[in-house]
Amino acid sequence: MGDRKRILVVDDEHAIVRALTAALEARGYDVISARTGAEALDRTAARGPDLIVLDLGLPDIDGLEVCERIRLWSDVPIIVLTAEGADDAKVTALDAGADDYVTKPFSMPELQARLRVALRHHERSRFGPTLDEAVLRVGELEVDLPQHEVRVAGARIEMTPKEFGFLALLARHAGRVLTHRMILQEVWGDGYGTETQYLRVYASQIRKKLAGRPAPDLVTEPGIGYRLVQPEDDD
Repeated sequence: MGDRKRILVVDDEHAIVRALTAALEARGYDVISARTGAEALDRTAARGPDLIVLDLGLPDIDGLEVCERIRLWSDVPIIVLTAEGADDAKVTALDAGADDYVTKPFSMPELQARLRVALRHHERSRFGPTLDEAVLRVGELEVDLPQHEVRVAGARIEMTPKEFGFLALLARHAGRVLTHRMILQEVWGDGYGTETQYLRVYASQIRKKLAGRPAPDLVTEPGIGYRLVQPEDDD
């Protein structure tokens, strides 16, 4: 790749660091590593990675705290590695600022797909339109914020205000998992956070309106939240 991206791998298991380093370097990434939370913070500050793969189970500083500390001063994409079935840890990590998660044991194709999506989203967020003129585009889907319109392949799709807010939030963060609490507080307000039944209803309504059209997929992450993905980004 012309512009080689630098990936910071943070894990205290030598075998995982070695395997990730070999796989990512084979695909054209520069890889640096850290074995502790303190090293991760130092290397993030000193080396400016383009993306961080962060294990939550570190020997010194909890991975969630590492994520929170980095988010105080950097928007670098963070993909966390979590133990299988640890839904609470996934939600907490995403709420702490992680962009995505991969469950151990994981496949390299899955991790690489998540990594590509996170890097693309970060580039869009840095160089995308301003809020005053924003038309969010995800494939053939357009979410026109000033006009409050949704279009797919140029055809207008009628949306209620809450459907529009839900879809616009997912489109702004396309490819990223947004937790139930994030969506509820952004779309419904600060007084909401546990009313996940609202999201199930609205997600179903949005899917029906987009069905049969060349639109991205509204994917449910069971127990976690939702993400909007292009079919080639879905695993």
